[in-house]
Amino acid sequence: MWADIVTVLCLVLVVEGLLYAVFPTQMKDFMVRLGTYSSAGVRNVGLLGASAGVLVIWLIQGLSLIHI
Repeated sequence: MWADIVTVLCLVLVVEGLLYAVFPTQMKDFMVRLGTYSSAGVRNVGLLGASAGVLVIWLIQGLSLIHI
């Protein structure tokens, strides 16, 4: 289980690193724009994204338990 958690965290770092490597200017612009949003707005978008991710994982895991 711990190996899976570490693997997922490393994949997140790979994806984030690729975004900065491939789109450095756009990522800098995004960070500047992010600073103009309210903390509550950023928090709400983060919670929405996290919830969507949990839902997709839950659906995928639930569907893999059903053997048709």
